[in-house]
Amino acid sequence: MSKLIQFYKGIGTDTAGRTHDEVLAFSDMEMEDLHDFIQWIFPLRTASAYNADAPLVSDADIAAFVSDPALQSQLLRSFDRFLRFVGLERIDGRVQPAPDFATQQDVWLSPNHNWLRVTRVLHSLRLLGLEQESRAFFNCIRSLCATGDARITPETMRYWQLAAPPAP
Repeated sequence: MSKLIQFYKGIGTDTAGRTHDEVLAFSDMEMEDLHDFIQWIFPLRTASAYNADAPLVSDADIAAFVSDPALQSQLLRSFDRFLRFVGLERIDGRVQPAPDFATQQDVWLSPNHNWLRVTRVLHSLRLLGLEQESRAFFNCIRSLCATGDARITPETMRYWQLAAPPAP
């Protein structure tokens, strides 16, 4: 069992010695200031320039996430925590602004390092079997741009569109 799967199952820690539950309990300030956790809760196949110790997703990891409801549930917990961080929420399969959206939107609706995190989240969800959630997140972002509630560049939207699964 990989270190990533152990971390997600709650029987292992990241390289900083934190459990999955401890990472999800971070305050918004900790999520903003720490840069070595996102690669653990939203892993990819490619190495991170910001955390050389982060796990890389293997074919076996993908198969485990896709087939294990407990891992999918944990991944959804990670997703919901990230959504709260950026002022969004998941309701009935959709992602939409949360009641605190106005106070949280500055975290990511103008250019900053969180744009890379959004790319990672969209891609990781898709890679690990949560294509619908990735698409719902992208659709929410696209809606925010259409209403003028976001200052997201067209170039960044192209990255996010490539990271999210195509519409069916």
